[in-house]
Amino acid sequence: MKIYKWMYYSLSILLFTVLASLAVNAQEKITLQSAVDRTLANNLTIKQAQVTESIGGLELQQAKNNLLPNLNASTQGGYNFGRSQVAGSFTYTSSTSLNVNGNAQLQFTVYQGGQLRNQIIQNRLLLDVNKGQTAKIKNDLVLSVVTDYLQILTNQDLVTAAKQQIDIANQTLTRSDISFKVGNQTLADISQSKAQVSTANFNLTTTQNQLDLSLLILKQYMEMDPYAPIEVERPDISKLTNIQTVYDANEVVRTALTVNPDIRLSEFQQKTYQQAIKIAKGSYYPTVSLYGGLASSYSDRLNQKVIGQTAITQQIGIVQATNQSVVTSFNQSIYGPYSAFSQIRDNFNQNIGLSIRIPIFNQFNTRTNVRKAELNLQNAQLSTQIAKNNLSKTIIQAVLDLQSAEKQYQSATQTFEANKDALNVTKQRYDVGLVNSLDYNTALTNFNKSENNMIEARYSVVFRSKIIDYYLGKTITL
Repeated sequence: MKIYKWMYYSLSILLFTVLASLAVNAQEKITLQSAVDRTLANNLTIKQAQVTESIGGLELQQAKNNLLPNLNASTQGGYNFGRSQVAGSFTYTSSTSLNVNGNAQLQFTVYQGGQLRNQIIQNRLLLDVNKGQTAKIKNDLVLSVVTDYLQILTNQDLVTAAKQQIDIANQTLTRSDISFKVGNQTLADISQSKAQVSTANFNLTTTQNQLDLSLLILKQYMEMDPYAPIEVERPDISKLTNIQTVYDANEVVRTALTVNPDIRLSEFQQKTYQQAIKIAKGSYYPTVSLYGGLASSYSDRLNQKVIGQTAITQQIGIVQATNQSVVTSFNQSIYGPYSAFSQIRDNFNQNIGLSIRIPIFNQFNTRTNVRKAELNLQNAQLSTQIAKNNLSKTIIQAVLDLQSAEKQYQSATQTFEANKDALNVTKQRYDVGLVNSLDYNTALTNFNKSENNMIEARYSVVFRSKIIDYYLGKTITL
């Protein structure tokens, strides 16, 4: 019976191990580059910007199509019935008729104050604005992905450190319990050790929640299922040798002003407003157009037409003296059927002409539109300068932050090493009873805090350096 139980427990453990292994293998491994690529391919904000970009392309094509002539055709048919006055008399008659009219018109704008050409230029600039907006969204998302990726790495290290701190706290609690049983420590020492374990568990819960949240944010950037298991590849930060920490802020600003998508977007928008002034001023000039047309009609009341004439002699009287007939001769029309196709052919007419529309007064609308366009340009110029000023201040602050982060990392490393040595010495003395549990717990707390500070400071240096690379237009890699 014991053998069966042993086999049952062994199979259960083996099955659990296999399932755990499969669960781990099912996790998708995400590198920084794959996270960036998937974000650029799947993020809905980027797709929305690309749709706007496509609309801009259609508007540019339509502006070009506006140079082509307009061609329209129309037809009208009606059935008339009822009473109407007979022409040339005071009598009325009842009649019915079917009338059909058709025409086609062609119009070509020869000159419109340059508005059509300037509209093409403006729509091309607007398309550049849309492309710049897409590029800006992509760059911002790449920076966000890198930021969150580094935050994940930071949180993973903090979780590892928190678990190590729990192990140390549990070991301390075990030693305290043994010392208490032999009378070397008091109940207060046991309580402090238990409090240290509770604090370590609380820190683990907090850091694990932060890690889960940062992983969720990364999945949202990539438009992944929030419940899909992923594993973030961990580059060895300690082996990174391309982390530059010294920059000339002025050089960074000069480079960033030429490559930063925010600045390029502002400059493109400024050019569109410059073009809008030319479009508005075009309304001051005449519009010259060429036109031509074709037309014809049909009516069923004209179902007959004259196809010839015949001479007719008719007696109109008699001469009484001679009894001689008095006759007259006249030509009488001969009518034949008049088909619809014949009517359309006979009624076919054409027209061609030149139209000139000269603006004289339109309630100052043109002048107002020109003034508004000029003010929009002025506002765009101010926005561009504000964007440049903000970028300069941001870069200078980023350079200062990087310098500060480097100093903080050096200080945090020194503090960590000092607290590590202090903890080792305190532990040795605590094991032989030369220090109490309060001193040991204080040394342990200082060590834990300095380790967390060093981890955060190390990633802060990497992040601050990558921020500068972002402003310089470099590809962010780890």
